[in-house]
Amino acid sequence: MAKRFAIVGLTMLTGLIGTQTYAQRTGVDGRVGAITTAVPFLRISPDARSGAMGDVGIALSPDANAQYWNVAKLAMSPKDMGISVTYTPWLKDLVPDVFMGYLSAYKKFGKESNQAISASLRYFNLGNIDYTTFDAQPAGSGKPREFSFDLGYSIRLSNQLSVGATMRYISSNIAAGAPNEAGAYSPGKAFAVDAGVFYTSTKEMAEDRSGTFSAGAVLSNVGSKISYSQNQRDFLPINLGLGAAYTYKIDAYNKVTAALDLNKALVPAPRYYKDVNGVDSGGYIPNDGVVSGMLGSFTKAPPGYGTTISIGGEYWYQDQFAVRAGYFYENKNNGDRQYFTCGLGVRYSVFGLNFSYLVPSGSGVARNPLSNTLRFSLLFDFDKSFFQKKEG
Repeated sequence: MAKRFAIVGLTMLTGLIGTQTYAQRTGVDGRVGAITTAVPFLRISPDARSGAMGDVGIALSPDANAQYWNVAKLAMSPKDMGISVTYTPWLKDLVPDVFMGYLSAYKKFGKESNQAISASLRYFNLGNIDYTTFDAQPAGSGKPREFSFDLGYSIRLSNQLSVGATMRYISSNIAAGAPNEAGAYSPGKAFAVDAGVFYTSTKEMAEDRSGTFSAGAVLSNVGSKISYSQNQRDFLPINLGLGAAYTYKIDAYNKVTAALDLNKALVPAPRYYKDVNGVDSGGYIPNDGVVSGMLGSFTKAPPGYGTTISIGGEYWYQDQFAVRAGYFYENKNNGDRQYFTCGLGVRYSVFGLNFSYLVPSGSGVARNPLSNTLRFSLLFDFDKSFFQKKEG
């Protein structure tokens, strides 16, 4: 009971008072604490392939999960259609019924199949919550839930370049069933967009060898603030991501990929002030507008604020068996998430199955919620010849 109450309490704090959380002090001059926004589930990687590679994905070869990483990649997919389903347990070491589910799909169309439409549904289940009053009396129960629904479009501008955009609807009911005197809070709703660009070029070499360089950029979760009460509106987890990947085909049977992602949170940094007596009164997150908050994450924040680095590697044998590993790094002044990942993949005909595991790291509040967690994704990739065979 205590563990579950703590979980929902932390989640509600994130949404209800996110923009006024006092910043955690650090030893640097521009003191900054863990970055706080509403609906942080939008930044949880829903893809077991990328999850096994340190959460890289912006420039990896496209599949149905590109809807999350960089929708522009879908117009470059060698397949005509794809579907992906991912299941991610959350806080598995503490509770059994908190999880995130992700379903995505795309279909190519147009002249020479140079365009793609896509959609996805992300669902975050916070389990069943039994609420209590301050004096430990029962106060009802509820089922907090969050979800987002996306529609995407991408187009190939040339053999090497594509662009895409996504529209997103967000619903966050993190206090479902909780005592709500005088309507103090209500479910939060918001709209957001993503925009991405993707470049890829392959250089053929002798004896079945080739090298493919890919790069991408994506601006995600840009949209209205979300509100859980009449007095406050909180930032979405707006993010700018840059990625690069290189795949070397060694021969007809073996290929390796190395990838790097850099991500920057485009939300205001905590600001510090002194009271009338000149005493440092701590930090607060300013109530800036969306555009000024995005710009302020560069101009009114310490160097490196909100930046994370992901590095990953992948090896394929005969395009059927894959081994993956990666590393994720975040500065200790912005949350201190640092962990290794690993995973496996198997592909047969139109069917693919990916597994990822996050190596335990940290302790206490710094422990990653996905430590000791096995995630998996199911993928189905179809080309036009598959449907022609069925019709024949």
